[in-house]
Amino acid sequence: MKITDATLADLPEILRIEQLGFTAEEAGTAEQYQDRLARLAGTFLVAKEKHKLVGFVVGAATQEPYVADWMFEHTPTSLPTGGHQLIYTIAIDPAYRGHGLGSRLLVALQERAQNAHRETLSLTSLERNVPFYLKNGFENHGVANSTHAGEVWFNLVKPLY
Repeated sequence: MKITDATLADLPEILRIEQLGFTAEEAGTAEQYQDRLARLAGTFLVAKEKHKLVGFVVGAATQEPYVADWMFEHTPTSLPTGGHQLIYTIAIDPAYRGHGLGSRLLVALQERAQNAHRETLSLTSLERNVPFYLKNGFENHGVANSTHAGEVWFNLVKPLY
């Protein structure tokens, strides 16, 4: 398994995995992912197994400690250092789930965040996925101020220092 920076050539597979992992209301669009690829170099990582893209994680670093709904539509510019490393999406091809790949992607992004002196990793999650994040050292900060896809989301935060 190799984890590297995402490139525009990865876009079709990123979209395929996004559509497998999220409802149409939750999923990002091709335009949103093109924007993220252009704006989030260094914090858009892909995992490949024998040259096949099998998972990814992406997010911006901001002064805001939590993901806000507007960030899904308009990618903020990442801070060069400091702030909070947000995660907009982490997704794994269903055929590769259950083998620790999601945890490995989180660790890879965490290492980059620590090197950039970020305070936290932060994301929103549906309740069914909260145990995965708790197992990976995140704290549940309660229900998020989000109406994304008409669902209830939870703020999960992992202190980095």
